[in-house]
Amino acid sequence: MGGPSAERQVSLSSGRECAAALRGEGFEVVEVDAGPDLCLRLSRIAPDVAFNALHGRWGEDGCVQGLLEWMRIPYTHSGVLCSALTMDKERTKAAYRAAGLPVVPSLVARAEDVRRAHAMDPPYVVKPVNEGSSVGVYLIHEAANGPPQLAPDMPDMVMVERFAPGRELTVTVLGDRALGLTDIYSDGWYDYDAKYAPGGSRHVIPADVPSDIADACGDYARRAHDALGCRGISRTDFRWDESRGLDGLILLETNTQPGMTPTSLTPEQAVHAGLSFGDLCRFLVEDASCDR
Repeated sequence: MGGPSAERQVSLSSGRECAAALRGEGFEVVEVDAGPDLCLRLSRIAPDVAFNALHGRWGEDGCVQGLLEWMRIPYTHSGVLCSALTMDKERTKAAYRAAGLPVVPSLVARAEDVRRAHAMDPPYVVKPVNEGSSVGVYLIHEAANGPPQLAPDMPDMVMVERFAPGRELTVTVLGDRALGLTDIYSDGWYDYDAKYAPGGSRHVIPADVPSDIADACGDYARRAHDALGCRGISRTDFRWDESRGLDGLILLETNTQPGMTPTSLTPEQAVHAGLSFGDLCRFLVEDASCDR
């Protein structure tokens, strides 16, 4: 849990919740705030399983997975290749396209070029290629007077993506099972605060959508899970323009380390599917392995 990424605080919250749930299930749990000495600490602890509650770079992009493979410590969630692939939003979309899943046009560009001139006609979204939790996301409206003034700490390369209007939907896949469809409402952009601040957003599950849209979301999420090589659990996010019916449904991204905080979507979907938070965490521990 924890670690050095931009999502450190979310990970600490996820880790605390998962540790408490696992203790409630009878496991002996040691909480480790991941740092440069992680290998040494794991050697001393000698765990039977590493429960990966890290989010963002180093913990979700294949790095810690590679360390655990090297140390032959069974671990939860997805493996090295899948984690690296899904952390790169543009390569994830390439995998979606290859699997016949619907996405909006996008490109990768230098941040300095994006600051200088519109990379595509507005409206569009600019985001880091390899961060999650809506960290560093910019929405450039159709009436924008000029290109976005990206923060100095934005990475050198960013993804520019055609803005997809509509409702925010999400599906968690556990094993090979879609747990449910959530409709997410927030007062403004579904950003970091809307995701994690108490009252920042409202989640409706099951989502009030036509059955063909609900079925398509479940099918697309399972297909994305398989196409990317996910293991254990994943959560795929969608935008749906209801004025266009099924043609208005597109995939945004797949999360291999969904949030497990008190305001997170995946634990809610598990409860909807009849699984307690303890059940969910136990499943992940019992599913753990190397060579993922």
